[in-house]
Amino acid sequence: SDVYKRQVFMIIGALHEKNNTEKRILLSLETVKKLSKEKLSILIVKGYGLNSNISDQELIDSGVTIETEENILKKSDVILKISLEEGEIEVLKNGANIVLNSFDKKNLEILKNLKSKNINIFSLDFLPRITRAQSMDILSSQANLAGYRSVIDSSYEFNKAVPMMMTAAGTVTPAKFFIIGAGVAGLQAIATAKRLGGVVSATDVRLASKEQVESLGGKFVFVEDMENLETAGGYAKEASEDFKKKQEELIKETVKKQDIIICTALIPGKKAPRIITEEMVLSMKPGSIICDLAAAQGGNSAFSEPDKVVDKNGIKIIAVSYTHLTLPTTPYV
Repeated sequence: SDVYKRQVFMIIGALHEKNNTEKRILLSLETVKKLSKEKLSILIVKGYGLNSNISDQELIDSGVTIETEENILKKSDVILKISLEEGEIEVLKNGANIVLNSFDKKNLEILKNLKSKNINIFSLDFLPRITRAQSMDILSSQANLAGYRSVIDSSYEFNKAVPMMMTAAGTVTPAKFFIIGAGVAGLQAIATAKRLGGVVSATDVRLASKEQVESLGGKFVFVEDMENLETAGGYAKEASEDFKKKQEELIKETVKKQDIIICTALIPGKKAPRIITEEMVLSMKPGSIICDLAAAQGGNSAFSEPDKVVDKNGIKIIAVSYTHLTLPTTPYV
């Protein structure tokens, strides 16, 4: 019947972040079009998609309704957000569901408030890296963008052309890139640096990464007789003291020959390992660049300060906490 066709089974509300540095949104125009075909009502705040170049009118034409933030929080059965912000839980109705990009499970006060209102929370960053969950693996998708952007930002700060150039005036040698950590971000950094014409080498504590680095055209730098420091889940684990000493000596000799270094080394649940010491930084040529993607977790490099570009004797250390935030128009790929 017509009444049945108009019946709404669920209200979905989407909010953007109050934090001005966070420009991403969880609800894309394509997703709105798919959801609008179901018996769902979709509510968004005014200007929801502007940072992703999606106008309110485009979203309205696709089936959404513009509402105030307070009404969305009160009415919605499902809330879509990047992260929870102060004061939002109190407004949510009992039994609501929240889908987030990331969630701090160590915040006991928030967990207590969620439990008291019987609110279910689905945080996408806790999805396991298994075959069935690959299409929802936002950690890999965002690391992929971070690796790409790190090379673009570093090349912008580097006051020299990246590829080899041969002209009547002479030859410009290609820039030398060294990627520390060959996970998703590191592999994308290798691929991007190669596409720009750089000479690329990389290192990682996981033996499996050697083949991956070489398949992208990079040279794998490793400690002889290295131990395999890979967990069953495919992540890096902490190295022994003996291995750390050997690795430090190898990196010390490698770093001073590089033009651009991209740091991506992280250990889940722990502070980022300090890999590049002050001595190593100062051994580099003036004009060299270090881009530290681990800055938010303490940093892989000395002199690294989150969201700052530090200049030490002409060597720039770029430490952007979340480089993928600068690509809000790019979907989760």
